[in-house]
Amino acid sequence: MKIKEIISSLESWAPPSYQESYDNSGLIVGDGNVELTKALITLDATEDVIDEAISEGCNLVIAHHPIVFRGLKQLNGKNYVERVVIKAIKNDVAIYAIHTNLDNVNTGVNYKIAEKIGLKQLKILAPKSETLSKLVTFVPTESKETVLEALFDAGAGEIGNYDQCSFQLEGTGTFRPNEKANPHIGEQNKLEEVKETRIEVIFPNHLQGKVLGSLKQAHPYEEVAYYLSSLVNKNQEVGSGMIGTLEEPIEAMEFLSGLKEKMELNCIRHTPIVKEKVRKVAICGGAGSFLLSKAKGQGADVFITGDFKYHEFFDAEDKIIIADIGHYESEKYTKDLIYDYLKENFTNIALRLSNVNTNPINYL
Repeated sequence: MKIKEIISSLESWAPPSYQESYDNSGLIVGDGNVELTKALITLDATEDVIDEAISEGCNLVIAHHPIVFRGLKQLNGKNYVERVVIKAIKNDVAIYAIHTNLDNVNTGVNYKIAEKIGLKQLKILAPKSETLSKLVTFVPTESKETVLEALFDAGAGEIGNYDQCSFQLEGTGTFRPNEKANPHIGEQNKLEEVKETRIEVIFPNHLQGKVLGSLKQAHPYEEVAYYLSSLVNKNQEVGSGMIGTLEEPIEAMEFLSGLKEKMELNCIRHTPIVKEKVRKVAICGGAGSFLLSKAKGQGADVFITGDFKYHEFFDAEDKIIIADIGHYESEKYTKDLIYDYLKENFTNIALRLSNVNTNPINYL
């Protein structure tokens, strides 16, 4: 199996178009056409991780955080980023990063945190806009089921927990084929009227090529009439953070103690205990202070994330408990998330979890 086949699967799960504009997810080092020997999964692609990959015979490192985040103008080994890239290239180790695109899907990083702490009824905390499109097409009524099936198989028509969603309207279509046409219905240079069905479906933007390809393959007409519209609707399946509920309310300090145990934490930095009990919990893996207002606005009792700055803690304003568990600590189970996904989807590849603790922060 080639490295690009693994990447294709990962990107069907967490499409690159879902990453934030500042991010650098994707194949950072290496050739996707190379045959995979073994993949090493890690949170960060550090020098020690590349050494581990070499010693274990892995020619692909799958990391959450991109080793190259900003542009490199030189490659002479003066810092750890350049040294990692140089070592990987010298030893034919590819490095792939799956970062904010994995943060932003509803089965990604935040889902894993929610699973660890037992949250139910999960929703995206800050859904993304402009990730959906609408397709409208016109099909001879006797062919509508064939076309709809092709569109649904391509990923169109999914809305939340529902699939095969469409709108249909019966009408009459007219057309006149010219002398160069090879019409499925009608004759050259003769006006034709056909009973047609107007079909409308929505789909994620990244599936546009697949959806249109399926439409054109399944549609009986030589020339397929359709149009696309970009939607500003919020996509409830894609976005930053998550919010969910515990099965039963729990005393706030008991919740924090349980959080420390379940996430295997050294410590939790938190604001005053302004909630007697905790039921609704907001989460964001990594640095999530930008979502505090969303967590407050949706009535969360606790907001779990990392990297809060001193003055940002004041923004809780006694309306919510901020629980800063650390950046690494909030994302360390992402390795298991990626490993489990690949194990479920591939039975014929060698995988291993990195044993290197890449947390740059230590505690006394």
